[in-house]
Amino acid sequence: MFFSKKKDYKLTKYVKAAGWAAKLAPGELDDIVGKLNCTNENLIVGIEGSEDATVYKIDEDKALVQTVDLITPVVDEPYLYGQIAAANSLSDIFAMGADVVTAMNIVGFDGCNHPREVLSEILAGGESKIIECGGVIAGGHTIETPEMLYGLSVSGFVHPNKIYRNNTPKEGDLLILTKPLGMGILTTAIKADKLDKRAIKKVGAILAQLNQKASIAMRDFKVNACTDVTGFGLAGHAYEMSAKSFTMSFEYNKLPIIKEAFSLAKECIIPGGSYANQAYLEDKTAFLADGDDILFYDAQTSGGLLMAVEANDANALLKRLRNEGYEYASIIGEVLPKEDKVLKVV
Repeated sequence: MFFSKKKDYKLTKYVKAAGWAAKLAPGELDDIVGKLNCTNENLIVGIEGSEDATVYKIDEDKALVQTVDLITPVVDEPYLYGQIAAANSLSDIFAMGADVVTAMNIVGFDGCNHPREVLSEILAGGESKIIECGGVIAGGHTIETPEMLYGLSVSGFVHPNKIYRNNTPKEGDLLILTKPLGMGILTTAIKADKLDKRAIKKVGAILAQLNQKASIAMRDFKVNACTDVTGFGLAGHAYEMSAKSFTMSFEYNKLPIIKEAFSLAKECIIPGGSYANQAYLEDKTAFLADGDDILFYDAQTSGGLLMAVEANDANALLKRLRNEGYEYASIIGEVLPKEDKVLKVV
């Protein structure tokens, strides 16, 4: 339920870069952060594997998991935008198999175009998601910016021996995705006033859904690797999961794609980040399916968890996920021995 319906805000009207300009592709980001020296005997997970979050060992039974993320508005309703941005930030903790403890607000506020009540609603939306997963707001930082930015710095706890890595699948694993694809295209359509209210409501609900219950569910099954699908798209995050040692094979007809995304893609309502993903990954992909390949590369916001689960457990985990409210959860592919291309879509 929205925090306020007193006014019809247009937060996306002032978004200049996030939805339209190309973002750093996976390889470009590796080249930059790979130059940093982030080593410590207690740093179990750092930047070396493009992981979703860092993990620092506190003692034999507890490790600190940390992440940070922020986004520009993808919807116009401030409270819902706050929920989506928070869900997007919290997702990295869940992908590691950890539980959220505290969160800090990170805000860039466009005070020239929006009243202060907008910021109050954004923060209330974010707090609602933090409370939903059992965390607490512990502070934050706000600056004046020419366009709106909101996200969280999040801390959580996990047992040092129960961390889920993003690059440790096993041959024969089946691949499960918990949320649908096409969100980059659909949020770009919102910014361009190309999506009707019914579709916007559906998109907002999907984006605001936490991956917490999916994270808890997978802990009861033989999941060998997990990551959340965000800016690098399904293709980019699958490429990272492969560790360049396997071929990640997908069945195009089993990919859960929001139907409105197909026609919008044909109209070229596509974010720059999706094109950047395609440019980097196209030569690493054997796209053999009869379909629009940009949906495979589409940059997502607050996407689902991509899990590599042992085949014997896949159907039981899928049933559990759907019972937990992930109606789009699907088995979408499998981990194969390495072929000429690391990614394959049939």
